[in-house]
Amino acid sequence: MTGLVLKLAPKERVLINGAVIENGDRRSRLAIMTPNAHILRLRDAIHPEEVNTPVRRVCYVVQLVLSGDAIPSEARTQLLRGIEQLSQVLTDADSRALLGAATTAVLEDQHYQALKVLRSLLPREERLFAAARG
Repeated sequence: MTGLVLKLAPKERVLINGAVIENGDRRSRLAIMTPNAHILRLRDAIHPEEVNTPVRRVCYVVQLVLSGDAIPSEARTQLLRGIEQLSQVLTDADSRALLGAATTAVLEDQHYQALKVLRSLLPREERLFAAARG
């Protein structure tokens, strides 16, 4: 089977080409066969008022590409610049590896993978902010 496979929990919502679709009472699996469909799991979505940290800003740009609200070729430069800025702050080996994977995903137009990798940096960023506050 080709295409994107979405496994949805009961009542989970997903945005597909601008339409919000809610799953029923049981777990389900959808195969999205249309290439280049704009799909975003709403549980993964960052709301505009939550875009208040560097990692969240980069994640939000990827999210805009996935939802169809930004053109991938136009967002690429902004994403790569944002990832480069993050690499100047997140200098440990693990973060560098994740940022390298995010860069590769953006360059290959694999925006779902880029979002997944970048979201894994959110807890790390939160710990850094917490340490700076405390």
